[in-house]
Amino acid sequence: MSAPLLDVEGLTKHFPIKKGLGKPKGVVKAVDGLSFTLERGSTLALVGESGCGKSTTARLLMRLLTPTSGQILLDGKDVAQLKGRELQAFRRRVQMVFQNPASSLNPRQSVGAAIAAPLRAQGIEPEGGVKRRVEELMDRVGLRPEHYNRFPHEFSGGQKQRVGIARALALAPDIVICDEPVSALDVSVQAQVINLLQDIQADMGISYVFIAHDLSVVKHFADEVAVMYLGKIMEFGTRDEVFETPRHPYTQSLLSSVPAPNPDADRTHRIRLSGDLPHPSNPPSGCVFRTRCPLYAMLDEERQKMCHDIVPTGAVACHHLDRDDDLALATPILEGA
Repeated sequence: MSAPLLDVEGLTKHFPIKKGLGKPKGVVKAVDGLSFTLERGSTLALVGESGCGKSTTARLLMRLLTPTSGQILLDGKDVAQLKGRELQAFRRRVQMVFQNPASSLNPRQSVGAAIAAPLRAQGIEPEGGVKRRVEELMDRVGLRPEHYNRFPHEFSGGQKQRVGIARALALAPDIVICDEPVSALDVSVQAQVINLLQDIQADMGISYVFIAHDLSVVKHFADEVAVMYLGKIMEFGTRDEVFETPRHPYTQSLLSSVPAPNPDADRTHRIRLSGDLPHPSNPPSGCVFRTRCPLYAMLDEERQKMCHDIVPTGAVACHHLDRDDDLALATPILEGA
């Protein structure tokens, strides 16, 4: 079995809380001990509520942020330690498609110049010239050559995102991080962009890290899914494992909240979590999900204490995996998703 393209081990990012010029008063644990792998030519989806650390994880993988601890191994080399020219060379291999296509483009820069920017930043002169390479990329994402000198305000949201995808492909990267790339688009355009990303992956063998809130999109697009909560991974598995047989109560609650396209679908088993997401500067002890877990209140005092000492078991961070009566919650079915 070949080694994974990307191997993340114990990744953390803590931001100090400062008031004035004094010493830090604490830390925000935005990412707290993530470990996962990404295979070549596959798609890993990071899902979870807002504030769970998905976008911070993306910035760490891009090395836009330096990890507090842990390793990010790309082909076995720790990119968390790269500096100077080695870091610049790494950026050729990992690119990003941003959530808001309008704000990710310079309104004073033509789309041709925007797509060419990575080539110029890396000092790369493609065969046939930069303009020819840009026109090839524009054609690949469904834009016409006459769009080269137009500006972002002349494009629709879907077209702007196609420009962002072309820019990410300019350096022929191994990994593209998609930070909610379709959330700002109309539903019909979302399908077009997702299909485009899949076609590009099939043609070029690119690996994706796909961040999303829309679980129906994730089910259609991802190969593996990591469910995040408060900077940690609650469940990790293949798409079928996570969607058909979710084992963690948090995963089950997320899936049960997905709107069903079938109006006759049974919605009586929806799992509603109580309370708000705890602040990452003061996470609960032990299992970070225990303050909202629907199982926790059903346990006796001794077993509640066990939740405080939870450790991840396999690919699911739940202490009660061996008890079928505890995990007999609703398993939703995304009919038609």
